[in-house]
Amino acid sequence: MSASVGLGKMLVAAGHKTNVLESGNASKVVFLLHGSGPGVSAWTNWSTVIPELDQHFHIVAPDIAGFGYTEFKEGSKYDIKLWVNHLVGIMDEMSIQKASFVGNSFGGALAIGLALFAPERVEKLILLGTPAGEFEQTAGLRSVWEYEPSLESMRAIMELFPFDSTFITDEMVRVRYEASVRPGAQTALRQLIPKPKEGGTIVKGFPEASLRNIVAPTLVLHGREDSVVPPECGFLLARCILRSELHLFGQCGHWVQIEHKRRFVQLVRDFCNE
Repeated sequence: MSASVGLGKMLVAAGHKTNVLESGNASKVVFLLHGSGPGVSAWTNWSTVIPELDQHFHIVAPDIAGFGYTEFKEGSKYDIKLWVNHLVGIMDEMSIQKASFVGNSFGGALAIGLALFAPERVEKLILLGTPAGEFEQTAGLRSVWEYEPSLESMRAIMELFPFDSTFITDEMVRVRYEASVRPGAQTALRQLIPKPKEGGTIVKGFPEASLRNIVAPTLVLHGREDSVVPPECGFLLARCILRSELHLFGQCGHWVQIEHKRRFVQLVRDFCNE
């Protein structure tokens, strides 16, 4: 795997050439599902925690169809149905029948989709800054849709995500910028996030009625100062999912796994091993 660009092994799932990072050889399989945003990939979301989690688990971190270094197909409709089918295809290709899923933001919504449409494939869920219900589009999500590639624009967007922007390094900005200029990168993203409208835009996640059908044990993690996906979404998830618990992190924005890395790793390790 290349530490500079996050290239892992390639496989074909749901008709897409798919980039997958894989590490660790423990019996328990844990998928790490990245969020959205220009230049996002499994590497940019998870590279700092993989070396600690793979001591305890078999870690699989894919670039979801249309993102990172996984193929983008012109004319494809990128929606939750395609993304769930893509995730199932990755599992089938790797002969993984069941796993736990750690999902950041969009990755959390994808994990919920899998838990609803193929519950037999899900052991446990850990949802970080995950959208749910309906809420008014935040400045962070608006900036993601409106992004036009440049290093300056990438830094400006990334500074909206954490509580403390000193977490953002020049290297992080460079890597995400380079990924953001790949053909089709912004197209898939704009199919995910609603186009901003004057007077406000409503973002829709899975509704309460659907969330109440989730049977997998679920750990909800959310930053109190998350300005991308409101903390109220975390409260809604914890209220609706029967077997759930919520951890709210103070002085934390949208990147729990980066801003509170030590505690995040500990919670994932303990929850998945219970």
